[in-house]
Amino acid sequence: MTEKVLKPFTIDFDLITGYSQAKNSTKRPLSKMKGMYADDVAFDSAIQNDDPLVYEFYELDLPETPGNLLFGTSIVYPGKVGDEYFMTKGHFHTILDTGEVYYCLSGYGAMLMENPEGDWDIQYFSPGKAVYVPPRYAHRSINLGNETLVTFFTFRADAGHDYGTIETKGYRKLVVERDGKPEIIDNPKWKE
Repeated sequence: MTEKVLKPFTIDFDLITGYSQAKNSTKRPLSKMKGMYADDVAFDSAIQNDDPLVYEFYELDLPETPGNLLFGTSIVYPGKVGDEYFMTKGHFHTILDTGEVYYCLSGYGAMLMENPEGDWDIQYFSPGKAVYVPPRYAHRSINLGNETLVTFFTFRADAGHDYGTIETKGYRKLVVERDGKPEIIDNPKWKE
C-alpha cells in the first residue's frame, strides 16, 4: 500500500468568526445533543420551538496517520438550555493518551475536562488565551458569554474521537448560570 505524500498547503480561517471559505463545517443543532443537557423539558421545548444551531466546526481531511496534525476551528454559539450554557458534545480521544490545544480567537467560555479516574478541571477562554487539554481527558467547550465562542484546535491526526463514552455516561460536572454567573455543579444524570 502506498501512503499519500502530503505537500505543504495553506487554508483560510477567519480570525474572528472561525469560518473557512475553503471547507464546509460540521453542524450540531440542539436535536443532535440529546442526553447532553440535564433539563429534558427545556431541551424538548427548545427543539420544538426552533432547534437552534449550538455549534459547528471546521476540520481538515488529512490522513489519520502518526506524524500528521489535524486542526480546525470550533464555533459555539451563545444560548442556554434551561440554565445550562450551550456547549459541544465533548469527547475523549480513541487514543486516550492524546493531548490537544485550543486557542481562543473570540468570545468568552470554558473548557470542562475530566479523566476516567474522576479528576476534573475547568479552564477559561478569552481572546488570546490557549487551553492545554492533557492526555486522558475528555473535553468540552462551553460558551459562557453573549457572543460566539471561537477556538482554533490541533491534535495528533490518528487520535480519533470517542463520543460514545460521553453519550452514555455524561460528564460528572455541569456549568450552569446562577445569579447571572457561571457555576459548576454535579451532574444529576452522570452514570458510573
